[in-house]
Amino acid sequence: MTWQSYELDRIAQKLVLDAKDRDPQSLNQSYKMRVAVSYGLERFWGEHLRLSGREPQKSDYWRATWNELVNVMHKAGVTIPNDSVDINNVKQIQAMSAKLWRLSLEEQRIAIAVLTQLCDCIVWWTQRYKGGKSDDDSDS
Repeated sequence: MTWQSYELDRIAQKLVLDAKDRDPQSLNQSYKMRVAVSYGLERFWGEHLRLSGREPQKSDYWRATWNELVNVMHKAGVTIPNDSVDINNVKQIQAMSAKLWRLSLEEQRIAIAVLTQLCDCIVWWTQRYKGGKSDDDSDS
């Protein structure tokens, strides 16, 4: 078996630039995403639902990241559930959550490892593109 990068860095850069274009404030979610990985796939997936009603740009960032994880995992031969759900439909949310919980332990571990790396890349690109009081690169 050979190493396959799955272009996580390129995917992360695009996610960050798209988020910055939608709403630069949503880039703060990058750090929250990286922390949320440790809580598992179901909680990471569910965060876009929590944000959907009151902060749609942030929700879009989480959802786009999840969609990219699903795509990468598909290339790796692992199917991650990705049902569209209505935030007000408890049965749909329960069904999607159950699918995530039914993944084998190996599939969960692989997906978490990939999601961790993707989020690390997202944080790196966020640090480059976020901007702030001073955009100079004084540490070089």
